[in-house]
Amino acid sequence: MKLRVVVIGANAAGAKAAAKAKRMNPHAEVTLIDRGNFISYGACGIPYFVSDTVADVKELMSTPVGVIRDANFFKKVKGVDVITGTEAIGIDRQTKTVQLLGNEGSKSFSLEYDRLVLATGSSPTLPPLKNRELVNILTVKAIEDAELLKEQAVAGKAACIVGGGLIGLETAEALKKKGMKVTVVEMRDQLLPGVLDPEMASLVEKHIRQNDVEVMTSCRVIGFDGTLEVRKVLTERGEVPADLVVLAPGVTPNAKLAAEAGLEIGATGAIAVDARMRTSDPAIYACGDCCETTHLVTGRKTYFPLGSTANKQGRVAGINAAGGDATFAGILGTSIVRVFSINAGRTGLTETEARAQGYDIEAVLSPAPDRAHFFPGAKPIALKLVAERSTGRVLGLQAVGEGAVDKRVDAAAAAITFGATADQLSHLDLAYAPPYSAAMDNLIVAADILKNKLAGHAKGISPRKVKQMLDEGDDFILLDVRSPAEHAEVGIEGATLVPLGILREKLEGLPRGREIVAFCKVSLRGYEAQKILEAAGFENAKFMDGGIMTWPYELRRGALANEPEK
Repeated sequence: MKLRVVVIGANAAGAKAAAKAKRMNPHAEVTLIDRGNFISYGACGIPYFVSDTVADVKELMSTPVGVIRDANFFKKVKGVDVITGTEAIGIDRQTKTVQLLGNEGSKSFSLEYDRLVLATGSSPTLPPLKNRELVNILTVKAIEDAELLKEQAVAGKAACIVGGGLIGLETAEALKKKGMKVTVVEMRDQLLPGVLDPEMASLVEKHIRQNDVEVMTSCRVIGFDGTLEVRKVLTERGEVPADLVVLAPGVTPNAKLAAEAGLEIGATGAIAVDARMRTSDPAIYACGDCCETTHLVTGRKTYFPLGSTANKQGRVAGINAAGGDATFAGILGTSIVRVFSINAGRTGLTETEARAQGYDIEAVLSPAPDRAHFFPGAKPIALKLVAERSTGRVLGLQAVGEGAVDKRVDAAAAAITFGATADQLSHLDLAYAPPYSAAMDNLIVAADILKNKLAGHAKGISPRKVKQMLDEGDDFILLDVRSPAEHAEVGIEGATLVPLGILREKLEGLPRGREIVAFCKVSLRGYEAQKILEAAGFENAKFMDGGIMTWPYELRRGALANEPEK
């Protein structure tokens, strides 16, 4: 008797699982079921279709050679039977049957399985909001959403994005490119919450504001106003005019079907699976946005839905459902986004996450051009590297800037996966030529600074801490060791100028009993200033991580230099 494999959900994870199961076992009967009419499409490409970067929505549903991935394609090319417009409404684990219901109100029917794969995905998290039913309040999840969103993206009108995560920011850019007035409202105190630490997210927010997108953080939406169509977004801080609203506050795993069948649901709210993508029922597998996974740094279960993860999990689930033996080790939460001309990526743990998990950490900010500074087209990027203090093990990397951040994130992902320390990371044999990087790549430099910090040689503090000290009137000296020309052009209010080249001559003018925090453009000179001050007997000398390039707050422009205190 042929092995019967049924897959519920026909997008990234499910489509991959079904195709792989059939390749693994050509004699198996593989059936792919989806409640929608469009299958195997790239939902992550929707904002790019809206902005006209992708010309035709069919490109999101096509193979690299332009063949539409529809039911006919899966049947003829993959050997997989596809049933669309049909929802799975129940699972009988004793009889190994799935209860199905057509979308057109047809009678329910059942389908038997030997192995079942759940790839039910996720849904936008939509809290109860006043007047949620008004027209032109949309989500960004399905192909139907893409076409409707593009239709409503009218130049001159106002759009409000509820949620400042990855999809929210990509959609904000898309609508801005269509000529709309765009406002992003985020309930938490930063953009990209759960993706970047606050100071890195501030660099992204600054860039978005420079592109004429209004940003409202720490702002909760309570409802909407309008007659038939939405006209205003109601928030705790007032009203935001809006002819179009996009809800992008995050997603929730579609685990209801699994829960009703008595399958174990993890603490994350997603379906619990083992390394083989097997649920608590050995005949049922789960993959993609509906299930949880293991974090490779902490070893703990986590929920981090991404298309890349869904495809890899789908492949493993398909192999095992067809009788093979494959495992999925876990994830690092590696993700990346481009908004206007700024790129932002991360892998592993952020500082916030690492501290919350109980790690004693050291972190470093390191900005520099993404290639040799003299090579045309060099653009700045800032790296934030996080490591465990006791072992030096690298826990995470964040990268933000207009230059190439992707290869630094990917290199760090590989290093973290294999448990590299800051010392090992600093010795990676990375490719070098002026069009691609400096002789000492940004990642190598960040690792070297981290090593100096872990060894106690470099004593850096974050820009956020410096800003807090300034705001609270702490008794310290913020020492600008750049050139007078640099200082005069742009600086931090309240800083005292003593160029590094004359610092040794001016030491007697600096009070030895006070804390001194030195900085420059990227804080290489700031670190050198710290070492000069320490050698001269100053016991409380530090430097500001990342220098003025990672200062996300307002800068003083064109003011006269302050003289060092006597």
